[in-house]
Amino acid sequence: MATNSLSQARGFLFDVDGVLRVGSEPIPGAGDLLDQLATRGIPFRLLTNATTASRAMLAAGLRAMGFPAGEELLITAPMATAAYVRRRFPGVPCYLLAKGDVATDFHAAGVPIVGPDGAPDAGVVVIGGAEDELTYARLNHAYRLLLGGAKLIAMHRNTAWRTEEGMSLDSGPFVTVLAAAAGVRPTVIGKPAAAFFRQAIRDIGLPANELVMVGDDARHDLVPARRLGMLGVLVRSGKPVGPDEVAQADLVIDSVADLAPRVVSTRE
Repeated sequence: MATNSLSQARGFLFDVDGVLRVGSEPIPGAGDLLDQLATRGIPFRLLTNATTASRAMLAAGLRAMGFPAGEELLITAPMATAAYVRRRFPGVPCYLLAKGDVATDFHAAGVPIVGPDGAPDAGVVVIGGAEDELTYARLNHAYRLLLGGAKLIAMHRNTAWRTEEGMSLDSGPFVTVLAAAAGVRPTVIGKPAAAFFRQAIRDIGLPANELVMVGDDARHDLVPARRLGMLGVLVRSGKPVGPDEVAQADLVIDSVADLAPRVVSTRE
């Protein structure tokens, strides 16, 4: 994407982990960029597969880092998953494998939650960012539920993400293992599902061809966004970036902060 192509952009979608923050540390200059967008009346949304905290908790954590992040600006995989389960499986008990207060989003949506330690049975198995809570016993119980006919729903299928300690295994491989073992096909709700991006487009109220998606994962952030007509900006501050990833981006930058002068210059 040529630099002056940003002049056509009227709104932005940002991934969170690896783009705005790494672990509990904000990316330098990221907060300033969002402040600039807010000051200039340029709408943005935070589109995230983060699945270890509810939307309210995630928003509070981002505000503590200095980001202008009201809950209404966040479109999260847990909330989208809860809405999907409520709509497709009303009243069906859900076996939820996710850490933190993610269950809050499901309770708010009216989804009955069971587990995480095995009783009673459930008709839906949902996997999010459970991390060290993904014990053998819990995975095995999920496996048995799937053998019994429960549906497998993944908040996302990311394989890895960058933390303060370095690259870390994400929940995607566990989804793959359960699906293969039980012989089922998972339904994926968060990125790269096109429906997740369409939800963001509806929420921000702009056509896709006037939006820019900024992410650190070409496959999950940029490819689906570009298919819908958005511009795709890849940052090097998160996941490793190689030639294949570069080829799938319109623009590659070291940090989201590098967008600030481009956004400013196109509007002066």
